[in-house]
This record gives sequence, structure tokens and C-alpha cells, in this order.
Amino acid sequence: MSALLARLVASRLFWPIVMLLVLFTINLIAFPGFFAVTLREGHLFGSLIDILRNGAPTLIIAVGMTLVIATRGIDLSVGAVAAISGAVACSIILGSPEPANPATVAVAVTVALIISLVLGMWNGFLVAVLGIQPIIATLILMTAGRGVAMLITEGQIITVNSPPFKALGSGFWFGIPIAVIIAAVVFGIAALVTRRTALGMFIESVGINPEASRQAGVRARGLLFVVYTFSALCAAIAGLILTANTAAADANNTGLFIELDAILAVVIGGTSLAGGRYSLVGTLVGALVIQTLVTTVYTVGIPPIATMVFKAAVVTIVCLLQSPTTTEALSGFRRRLALRAGKGVAAS
Repeated sequence: MSALLARLVASRLFWPIVMLLVLFTINLIAFPGFFAVTLREGHLFGSLIDILRNGAPTLIIAVGMTLVIATRGIDLSVGAVAAISGAVACSIILGSPEPANPATVAVAVTVALIISLVLGMWNGFLVAVLGIQPIIATLILMTAGRGVAMLITEGQIITVNSPPFKALGSGFWFGIPIAVIIAAVVFGIAALVTRRTALGMFIESVGINPEASRQAGVRARGLLFVVYTFSALCAAIAGLILTANTAAADANNTGLFIELDAILAVVIGGTSLAGGRYSLVGTLVGALVIQTLVTTVYTVGIPPIATMVFKAAVVTIVCLLQSPTTTEALSGFRRRLALRAGKGVAAS
């Protein structure tokens, strides 16, 4: 039992899960009905459902960010891509004579996704072909992207009246929020493709040693293209959800700072910023921690402007618990427990 406990503590998922449980406990104390989930008009409602729905965009972007970070990269442009995606979709819907037509929404969403794929390929080109550092390459689009979104919306907040489009952010399907279903599909596809094929191993190998991977026959450039394009696609999907939730495209605020939340979710989940091994399950837990923390701030009555401070505090605590020094200390503790257990067996 002691050895099992030591192995659990040594797991990178242990402390994020503990942090999530602590946040759940705080919410339960402040609001006894926190875990209550009700069914009204065929739809699920409750604090947990709100956490899943509101955290869906962050999770979607964090999934793409996980793969980027696993290749020893970073994508700071996801917030800008989300804003561009929402701006393109709303502009097309607003300019259509039938904004409530599902076909119009389908065209708007498709065009937004295609443009985002091009933006992702641009990031991949800068990183893989021109050899620009990922933080600089994506910073270019991060800076220019908001301006592009402003040009698309002509500096205005575009409001649309389209129930099919709004359903992406606030609609339900079989009682489950559509945003949650979309996030689950993105997560499932990423997990299936990277863990059931050799792609995940290639991503890790490029992150650990790009040169050795190239000599082993791994096409690192093509892989980077795929990863950054997928990251932009995830950002576009999240941007559509965020925009649909408010039925308005706000180039200045849509997806603002969401790249930081995504990176925090990845780091909390145990993926190293140095590249290599990654954990999509850890990213899922990290995204839940981030969104639950935001919910806790509102539940407890803390001013919302202090949210970033609490996010920083949680990340600091989790990173300290996952640090090499802490890991080494826990490994030593596990060895001592194993030694005592061996002596106990020998004595008996």
C-alpha cells in the first residue's frame, strides 16, 4: 500500500488532480449545491456543466498547444486566430440575406476554418522552413492577427442574429452542451491519432532531439507544418464557439489571453516546455483546473480582476510540486518505503 501511494504521488497527474479536488471542495463549501446537476427542458444544467461548457474553448486550444509544445515549440497566435475566425464567420453571416439559414452558417464556418488553416500553415512555414524561433514566428501573427480581425470587422463589434450559429456556443444536443461535444470530439481525435498511430512518437522524437529524428528518417518539417496547422484549426474552432456564445465578433476581446490559459493548462498537466513527452489527459485536467479556478473566484466572491493572480498562484504551486527537486525527494521517499517494506518481509 505504501509503495502504491508513493507511485501515485510521483505521477505527474497526482498534484493537478489534488488541486482540482481542492477547488471542488472549496466550491462545495461555499455553495452546497455545487455538484447538483438538473435536467430542465431536456437540457443539463449545473455548476459542473457550466465548467465544462465554459472551459471547452480553452481545452480545444490546449490540445493543439500540447502538440506544439511537445515539438519544443510554442504558439502565441491562437488568441488572434480565434478572433479572426469569429470575425470572418460573423461577417459572412451578417452579409447574407438569410443569416438564420443553416447553409449560410455552414459556409461561414467552413470559410473561417479554411482561413485559419492557412494561418497555421504560415506559422509552420516560418518555423519549419525559415527556421524562425517559434515564439517569434507566432508572435508576428499574434500582433498582426488582432489588426486583421479589426480590418474584417471594420473596427466594430459585429452582432448577428442566427440561431444555428448561436447554437455552437450555447446550444444543446441530447441534453449536452454542443461546445462540450465539440471539445470531446477534438480531444478524442487528437488522442486517437497521436496514441494509436506513430504520429505521437514522431512528435515526441522531434521534441527530444530534432537532428537525431531527421537522421532517423522523420520528416520534421512536414510534422511541424501539421502540428502548427492543427493548432490554428483548434484555435479557429474555439473562436467560433466563443463568438457564437455571445452572437457577436469582438476583434479586441475574443480569445484575449486564451493562449496563456492554454499554456497554463498544458504546464499544469505535466507536459514539459522543453519538448518531448506530453500528456493529453494531463492537459484535460489542467484545463479543468483553470476553469474551475475561475468559477471558484466568482463563487467565493473574490473580485474577478484578481483571477490572474490566483491562476499564477495555482500554476506556481503545481510547478513547484512537479519540479525535479520535489520529484527527486519523492523518489527518495519511495525508495525508503520500499526498503522498509523489504526489511519487514525479511523479519517475518
